[in-house]
Amino acid sequence: MKHILLAEDDFDFGSILKQYLELHGYSVVWAQDGKEALQVFSEKQFHICVFDVMMPKMDGFTLAEKVIEINPEVPFVFLTAKKMKEDKIRGLKLGADDYIVKPFEADILVLRLQNILKRSQRIETIREEVITIGNYKFEATNHCLTLHGERQKLTEKETVLIQYLYDHKNTMIKRENLLKDVWGNDDFFSGRSMDVFISRLRKYFKQDNKIKIESVRGVGLTFNLE
Repeated sequence: MKHILLAEDDFDFGSILKQYLELHGYSVVWAQDGKEALQVFSEKQFHICVFDVMMPKMDGFTLAEKVIEINPEVPFVFLTAKKMKEDKIRGLKLGADDYIVKPFEADILVLRLQNILKRSQRIETIREEVITIGNYKFEATNHCLTLHGERQKLTEKETVLIQYLYDHKNTMIKRENLLKDVWGNDDFFSGRSMDVFISRLRKYFKQDNKIKIESVRGVGLTFNLE
């Protein structure tokens, strides 16, 4: 059974979501403010988190930042009534796996969570050996990238993305294929999220000029290793 942390301050909405998720076989812990959610997260293990953005005591963005400090591998989704571009960008930069604007149908949330959890399960099947990528050592199971003894801890999405790029190295990777295979869909949010993560990987690999992530406008990108 998958365990979900739901942080939602609206009692009626939170109660409905909790019941609906439980009807679909999930174990749900519901916190009604950000501080309570952080306390619960620090005490229990969860497969995925769902955070409302606007909450008392601690907003969803701040909560996500603190959750990442505790465990950067847990995927999370934001729920919000706000459609502001700035909020979406902030959520993307934090590494959110999805950003759902209220109102929405509960079954939409369930489908999004199912897709995210399916993608996260890939980590369990990734090969355990250390992969050499230029001057770097990549360990998927340990979620880390090492250069000259210095370890960069990776999020689960970063790990899956690096593995995917390595598996398709030195070939043209179509944008829509990358979005569907790693993000589960090719909508606007997923596209912007992918751009953010690709930008992160470029920074991670910048100390080796033999590794290049090159974008081809309107087509996709290449992960070139010399």
